[in-house]
Amino acid sequence: MANFLESKENKKRLIAAVLFAALGAYLTTVVPTIQVAWVTGLLLLTIYLFAFEIVDVDVAAISVMVLLGLSSLFAPYMGLEKGLVDTSILFNGFASNAVMSIIAVMIIGNGLDKTGLMSEVAKFILKVGGTTEGRIIPIISATVGFISSFMQNVGAAALFLPVVARISARSGLPMSRLLMPMGFTAILGGTMTMVGSSPLILLNDLIITSNTALPADQQMELWSLFSVTPVGIVMVTVGILYFVVAGRFVLPTVKTEGVEAGDTLDYFQDTYGVEYEMHEVKIADDSPLLGRNLMVLERAYKIRIVAICDGGREPIMPHRDTVLEAGQTLGFVADSEATKALSEKVGSNVADELDIFKDLLDPSKSGIAEIVIAPSSSLIGKSAVDVWMRKTYGLAIMAIHRGGETIREGSGVRDLAFQSGDTLVCHTNWDALARLEKDTHNFVVVTTEYPHEESRPHKLGFALFFFGVALSMVLFTDLRLSVALLTGAVGMIISGVLSIDEAYEAVSWKTVFLLASLIPLGFAVESTGTAKWIADQTLVVMDGSPVWVVQLALAILATFFTLVMSNVGATVLLVPLAVNIAIGVGASPAMFALTVALATSNSFLIPTHQVNALIMGPGGYRVKDFMKAGGVMTILFLVVLMITLNLFF
Repeated sequence: MANFLESKENKKRLIAAVLFAALGAYLTTVVPTIQVAWVTGLLLLTIYLFAFEIVDVDVAAISVMVLLGLSSLFAPYMGLEKGLVDTSILFNGFASNAVMSIIAVMIIGNGLDKTGLMSEVAKFILKVGGTTEGRIIPIISATVGFISSFMQNVGAAALFLPVVARISARSGLPMSRLLMPMGFTAILGGTMTMVGSSPLILLNDLIITSNTALPADQQMELWSLFSVTPVGIVMVTVGILYFVVAGRFVLPTVKTEGVEAGDTLDYFQDTYGVEYEMHEVKIADDSPLLGRNLMVLERAYKIRIVAICDGGREPIMPHRDTVLEAGQTLGFVADSEATKALSEKVGSNVADELDIFKDLLDPSKSGIAEIVIAPSSSLIGKSAVDVWMRKTYGLAIMAIHRGGETIREGSGVRDLAFQSGDTLVCHTNWDALARLEKDTHNFVVVTTEYPHEESRPHKLGFALFFFGVALSMVLFTDLRLSVALLTGAVGMIISGVLSIDEAYEAVSWKTVFLLASLIPLGFAVESTGTAKWIADQTLVVMDGSPVWVVQLALAILATFFTLVMSNVGATVLLVPLAVNIAIGVGASPAMFALTVALATSNSFLIPTHQVNALIMGPGGYRVKDFMKAGGVMTILFLVVLMITLNLFF
């Protein structure tokens, strides 16, 4: 089945490649210059790579940047006098105000999390909202919306995922009723300030680039930090009201609850049908298991070995190539049927009561946990076998929950390639889980109620102080946004809120390279006249239409682009286009550019946005759930966007 689906997907990609190539060939016959022809070809290549996920989006962006650089070398063979982008400025994106601001925002957000601020927020929400869905949803959503207005929305959602799990466990409300409102509002919260989302952070840099090609009387002014706040407040308010009023109709009820370490087995039995219990078995001298490979044994009997003790040595978590020897004692997790089958094979050696592993597998030291594969994870596309999951991360995977289905032991769970948003049901020791909580690049740990290293509440004062310093510098000085935010980030590192290693780990380098690599493409689109040509063609098609119709068309175009490619890529491609269209119809180019940057947050219809991918597994959502709730939200977003922009600006 997997091979069939892969073959079907490859056919789609091949057909799309042919269509894109045909479109590119046609455009070469109508574009005004050879420079525009090459840039248009690169645009089509970028859209194709993003839309059909031929490679990771950051790899696609870097590849396009390299091609732009190589155009200087091959210019004579391409019919060009010089390269499409001067190589001396090709890598300027890595030092841009937008990229440095995003790095600083990620570090600041991680610093606030390290102080345990999120746990206090969860306690406050439960205290104020109680266990009523109608009260908890607005409180959670409003809080996440506010947080995401000052940090990346996927970061805010990742921070709040454990909070929602805790609230769900204590209130008895299914996570599916809470996560989608939280996720959608995290996306909407990014429209409240100019640092709330990557497109808005990038917007001023794109405006500066566009100004270089505009006459003095058409120069655009830069947007200040709170320029978009009125629009964002209305957006968040409408989003919250939507779920309060229509939530009972559009939100699915999936039986998933928060996880607490003390009753993990009961929880996973109810949620995933994983009826596992702990056992241990000693390998006798005449045991038929002697010489068997650990992985072979696990697959044959559908068990998961979590510890092994060899005589008087300390128990360890074994790797899959371990060969069983006489005298060893295995600690394993299995359901009753698998335990019975193993018992019949080895005789009466399977013990119901733990002896040797009583301390090691004690609930205070280990247990079952839920872990979500993050959108930026390097594990995506790899299986547990590929990455040696048990040896590398200390995780013994028992099940994977994906798209409303649970794949268990015996169904090829360890050979299944991970996807963004997969929920892993694992046995692990709490020390290993605490380490994984810090690996926010790869994992989001949903299970939070377990004995682990305390956060740094004693550093809360420092964290809030330096966050306040950064915010004050943004508000009350003319300092560049990147410098102001980096001041707060460096302050948190120096004061010990974060170590320098934790600061590096807090940064999503995938996002950084994606953004920095696309900036040269935006410059090429603008400097070669490609944006102006596309704008002119659009104006011809929409000749005579009212300004608001043209603006709405741009918003819809941005919405479509952000569903099939990154919001950063959509912004880079469409802002220069919007500026030229606005000039052509006599509208404000700055307002049209802002329309695009805001419309790229309209990502609710399908789970392609990082936030939606993040909550899909823990919430037990399916694509149809997003289409049902997100379809209405998409229309509401466009209506509110058009009304508020034209009302406030």
